Amino acid sequence: MNPSSSLLDTVLRSARPFALIARDPGAVELLVGDVVDVERLADIPLVDANGRAREVLALVPYRQVVERGFACHDDGAPLRCLVVQEHTTVPTAELLSQLPDETIPLKDAGFDITDEDYAAIVRTVIAEEIGRGEGANFVIRRDFTASIAADPLTAGLTWFRALLEHERGAYWTFLVSTPGHLAVGASPEAHVSAQADTSAAPGVSTVTMNPISGTFRHPRGGATVDTLTDFLSSTKETEELFMVVDEELKMMSAVCSDGGRITGPHLKEMSRLTHTEYMLRGASTMDPRDILRETMFAPTVTGSPMQNACTVIQRHERAPRGYYSGVAALFTPAPGGRHDLDAPILIRTAYLVDGTLRVPVGATLVRHSDPDGEVSETHGKAAGVLGAIGAVPRDVPAATVDGDAPRPEPRRLADVPAIAALLEARNERLAPFWLTPQQSGADGPYAGRTAVVVDAEDRFTTMLAHQLRHLGFAVAITPWSQVKRADLDAADLVVAGPGPGDPRDGDSTRIRAMRDVVSARVEQGLPLLAVCLSHQILADRLGIGLAPLASPHQGLQKTVDVFGMPASIGFYNTFTARVAPGTVEVGETRICADPQSGDVYALQGPRYASVQGHLESILSRDGLVTLERLVAHALA
Repeated sequence: MNPSSSLLDTVLRSARPFALIARDPGAVELLVGDVVDVERLADIPLVDANGRAREVLALVPYRQVVERGFACHDDGAPLRCLVVQEHTTVPTAELLSQLPDETIPLKDAGFDITDEDYAAIVRTVIAEEIGRGEGANFVIRRDFTASIAADPLTAGLTWFRALLEHERGAYWTFLVSTPGHLAVGASPEAHVSAQADTSAAPGVSTVTMNPISGTFRHPRGGATVDTLTDFLSSTKETEELFMVVDEELKMMSAVCSDGGRITGPHLKEMSRLTHTEYMLRGASTMDPRDILRETMFAPTVTGSPMQNACTVIQRHERAPRGYYSGVAALFTPAPGGRHDLDAPILIRTAYLVDGTLRVPVGATLVRHSDPDGEVSETHGKAAGVLGAIGAVPRDVPAATVDGDAPRPEPRRLADVPAIAALLEARNERLAPFWLTPQQSGADGPYAGRTAVVVDAEDRFTTMLAHQLRHLGFAVAITPWSQVKRADLDAADLVVAGPGPGDPRDGDSTRIRAMRDVVSARVEQGLPLLAVCLSHQILADRLGIGLAPLASPHQGLQKTVDVFGMPASIGFYNTFTARVAPGTVEVGETRICADPQSGDVYALQGPRYASVQGHLESILSRDGLVTLERLVAHALA
């Protein structure tokens, strides 16, 4: 037994806190150390009492969203840190020979919420949340639970072995054992990473995010080109992915000076499920703990806009989330006194506490969602975890071989030309601005000008701010609750931003505050650009009526006329300003509206302009040029 094997054996006998992490097919990392629970991300102990950098693996629970001021069912789940004392690598083949391979019977297995009740929750969220403008998509979870009588560590190691042997395509396969708590899983999704960039200026890290969405549950016998083609052709699945990319670009624009660039799409092919994904990359000088805070948590497991998604989750989920949708964050010392960050999302994970196995799973609910289909998706995700750990029978591959010869590795469907072409075609719908390297705005047409963007609880404002900086503006983002009149008066341009909710809601403090911002600029004759919710508020201020749409336009791409030029724009609205068809002006205001419905897409008046769509969205192919035109009008 070599030293690494001796260390593993010693750890198991001593019951010291430890973690096993497989990030490479040929090796498993063994981390052993002491457990420290802290209150905040800033308290994660990256240096010791003597100022020496140290490695830390942190389990970040969902409740940490309170650090961003967001709502949650607070279960007090600790922000648990494994302060690493020993870190070694064990060859996978050698580790497999030491891990148990037992049958772990499950008792009293089933979901904590019935299929009928879960479907009812889905209907309510679609009608009362998405249907009332509270957001574009929301992830609502349910838990598969069972009792086990086996020793917890034996069960965890057995399941970890099964994942190593049978799961493929995972970003991290892991087991974390700390006092009273065990987590084992195969997460497909890297939420965020930050790696020191030695080729850049000191202190610069390359930040990567990996939005994954759309879930294809393999039919029995495995996926085929035909079945995958049907999945990739689904409007619901495509729009679901675009919406989460938009949401993660909001985060990237908040932590990266260059806003982030999109590459992809790609397929994430696993044993029982296939997902579609993009990669986002940018440069940042922020502390990795601050990067983690600003990106809590992935829209693929919460929804968008993020702040209101957390409120919706609190309204409709019946119990706290624990670590589900949080992250496992590994901070590793890097040159220059910094730390690299590698943080997968805690999904596809089984938790074992006090003899109870819990597998949380969620479905992303959008305007096209079918309640029965979302019920089926949660069954598929739970089966994916349970099958991977060997708790339920696994599907067999479609191809078999004679005798006892090993099965061939399943072919990568992403390499099939027809599938690759379907994936590539998705980018034809997207904004080139976010697909190509972005130039500095130092020489932009508005260099030397200032802009204040008022955030109405939708961080699309970070993407808007990035586009304005590209045009040359020096930009500040101000939350609606912290607006100071003097700051607005001093700005060359005020952008009243988007947000959730009903623009007619006079009881909302946030809506009233945005009305004050819009009215003050119009009355003073100072340059104003109003977006989405604020566009509706401006229309109401000008005497144009507001109404709910028959069907929400959440994540919808449309080509509309914007004052004589067709523009492909992404829409995320449930309400609309509306005029009689054919109306082109009201008083001093010019109007662009749908010729049939009268839905207002854009307004122009003395020193103000507005737009219903999101010019900053990846769905707005003509977003930047349209933004520049509207800004030019407001400043004229």
